[in-house]
Amino acid sequence: MKQLVLLLGVMGTLTGRAQQASLVWPSAVNSTARTQLFDQDWRFLRDSVPGAEQPSYQDDTWRRLTLPHDWSIEDLPPQQAGTVAGPFARSSAGATSTGYAVGGTGWYRKTFTLPPATGAKRVSVRFDGVYRNADVWLNGHHLGFHPYGYTPFVYDLTPYLRHPGQPNSLAVRVRNGGQNTRWYTGSGIYRHVWLTIAESIHVAPWGITVTTPQVSDSAAQVQVRTVVVNQGSIAAPVTVQVLLQTADGRVVNSTRKTATVAAAGRTDVTQTLTLAQPKRWSVETPYRYRAVVTIRQGSRTVDSLSTPFGVRTIHFNAQTGFTLNGKRVWLKGGCVHHDNGPLGAVALDRAEERKVELLKANGFNAVRSSHNPPSPAFLDACDRLGMLVIDEAFDMWQRPKKPDDYHLDFDAWWERDLTAMIERDRNHPAVILWSVGNEISERADSSGLAITRKLVDAVHRLDPTRPTTEAICRFWEYPGTPWEASAKAFALLDIGGYNYEWKHYESDHRQAPNRIMVGTETFAKEAYENWQQVETHPYVIGDFVWTALDYMGETAIGHSLLQPRTDKDSLAAVLPWPWFNAFCGDLDLIGTKKPQSYYRDVVWRNSPVEMAVHVPIPDGMKETVTSWGWPDERQSWTWSGPDGSGLDGSGFGAAGKPLQVRVFTRSQKVRLLLNGKHVGEQSLPDSSIVVVFTVPYQPGTLEAISLNDGQETGRVSLTTASSPHRIRLTADRPTLRADQQDLSFLTAEVVDAQGRVVPDAALPLTFQVSGAGSLAAVGSGNPTDMASFQQPTRTTYRGRCLAVIRATATKGSITVRASAAGLVPAEVTLSTQ
Repeated sequence: MKQLVLLLGVMGTLTGRAQQASLVWPSAVNSTARTQLFDQDWRFLRDSVPGAEQPSYQDDTWRRLTLPHDWSIEDLPPQQAGTVAGPFARSSAGATSTGYAVGGTGWYRKTFTLPPATGAKRVSVRFDGVYRNADVWLNGHHLGFHPYGYTPFVYDLTPYLRHPGQPNSLAVRVRNGGQNTRWYTGSGIYRHVWLTIAESIHVAPWGITVTTPQVSDSAAQVQVRTVVVNQGSIAAPVTVQVLLQTADGRVVNSTRKTATVAAAGRTDVTQTLTLAQPKRWSVETPYRYRAVVTIRQGSRTVDSLSTPFGVRTIHFNAQTGFTLNGKRVWLKGGCVHHDNGPLGAVALDRAEERKVELLKANGFNAVRSSHNPPSPAFLDACDRLGMLVIDEAFDMWQRPKKPDDYHLDFDAWWERDLTAMIERDRNHPAVILWSVGNEISERADSSGLAITRKLVDAVHRLDPTRPTTEAICRFWEYPGTPWEASAKAFALLDIGGYNYEWKHYESDHRQAPNRIMVGTETFAKEAYENWQQVETHPYVIGDFVWTALDYMGETAIGHSLLQPRTDKDSLAAVLPWPWFNAFCGDLDLIGTKKPQSYYRDVVWRNSPVEMAVHVPIPDGMKETVTSWGWPDERQSWTWSGPDGSGLDGSGFGAAGKPLQVRVFTRSQKVRLLLNGKHVGEQSLPDSSIVVVFTVPYQPGTLEAISLNDGQETGRVSLTTASSPHRIRLTADRPTLRADQQDLSFLTAEVVDAQGRVVPDAALPLTFQVSGAGSLAAVGSGNPTDMASFQQPTRTTYRGRCLAVIRATATKGSITVRASAAGLVPAEVTLSTQ
């Protein structure tokens, strides 16, 4: 599709979540909910044991826990300095790829009973994500095997259930072995599990699709397609009713249609409604309506689902770029892996939502789910908050990147996994692009081109409303292969995804003028150059930096290194232990803004001026920065210790020593002041947004003022902090739901007597939690601090660390206290409702 005019009305995920009911602790299923969360009261053992799939197996000594769960983030026994630290082990099969985290085999078991009302109903279980190689048994019967760690799967439990009131045993074996990934994945049932109790006639899983073939300011045509399943033995006539509601619940239209569903069959029922004067879903105003689908047999309701949806139009064109609702939008994008920092891969809804909040707060309007389908909770948050998404399927096809990765399963599973991703996600208004692969080894070979055709055809069949892309890089694995060889692969895609190849945009455009391009991965150091391409050429629709957030694994790819000037540039020395973090994100592992994010604020015109100070480089040394890295800069003017020497006890940073200061702005000039005195003034070069000053250090306030035609356009200042005095504890949310799922993220900062963060403070803080909550995790942005994420002490990094509090099922209050030797402690109180 060289020109795509795509009109969509899209809903959120089918709302088992909207109908969620609490389970009766510990094992009885609530009979009032059609679909309910099935996360509570599981038993877990991190071991490979025989016979655990059998109902008679004794699991009394296993740990009781609430899902989602990731065992790879948990401390390893025994801890041993230099060998095992927190969840990290030098012997890890994944080594630097997984950040030295450990996989293995784990078992989960759950015993539950069904109420008498279950009777002849159908009961199924849905797993949103298990990493990886999941085998599932019910009452000793093997239900199936699912190898891919990122796609959902459903099993019908009905044939093997015991009579209502009798215990049922659900067992899951997870095997995360060998070298199967290039980054930290986590291990176990790390996303939600859901139980559905439905009549024999019901809506199929992911069986509702909403689109809007026609949209105008006056009306939107809303098309709802419902897949109705009949698992009974008799054909049945049904009536399918659809109600459209506004966000506040007001019904604005409805329709009914009858159909007959064959015994042991299914049928599609398509209905079209008109929505008058529709409010559009957009990044700025992510408005969503609600569709209520009800199935009746005669006067009896047999199934009902309520689902949010959005109305919006998307259009891709090499001449006009990407438009959303008729307005051109530049994709200010970032790539994001699925881990949640100190929580590991655990995909609790609040953790996923916070990730999207952080991205929006730092200027992003788009995200690429690299390199796999994200959690439903993440996409729900993107829908609610207004974040556009490139939804990506695979990191490899038939050829491996690691010996034990998904290439072993691709031929047998690609179609099922691609179908699961698109059927689950095609109703999200946030999703605008499907990516079928990332840096695929065989991308331009005859075998790879044949696979590309199959994947693209499958995507178009499953969802004809969105375009396809693939992230294509240079042929680094085949030296000598010219870039032009990628043209055949690009020709099969709707949108060309470019990894680190912005210098080819203009030449490729001359060869293929109708090709639409997007920077699917780019370097932070080249943010300005990439963004110039987006602003200049409509055929370049956006830029996605690698990465928006720090993540575990691919250790140190974003590091800078000091080495003797005589040495050849090499970063090999930084990769091994104790690095566990890629350290290439705009934001660090706990969500703190890093220097490259301040630079990006100016690139994206979100800030008029920003400033960074480089850490002093000793004489005879030089700094080498990786392609994904950033110079060792800080937003700090605290460079001397209490005795006036440098922070490390050397002369560096002492009074009078020169420091490099970089100022970022799009204005014409920059004026620099130190303690109110003029330091210098520079004009910006035509091809840059950076000016560099050398400033002799003096404690106080350094201030940069940007100017156009002599008029101030903005200013930014950095002030020296004094000695650490107290702890400041700030909760992102003071009120939590008392449901064992909700979280509050508490930032702990070491501040001086004036409340300024002490940027060099590396002090161990201890957290005490009492009341209706528990400590779910602690962490910092330090990429080499291999320590427990679950013990109550964490050392601050550049003055900060994080504590994550998880609510229990009890309503009340949670008190969190942070303390450290020599500092005034801090305390906050949260409430649970």
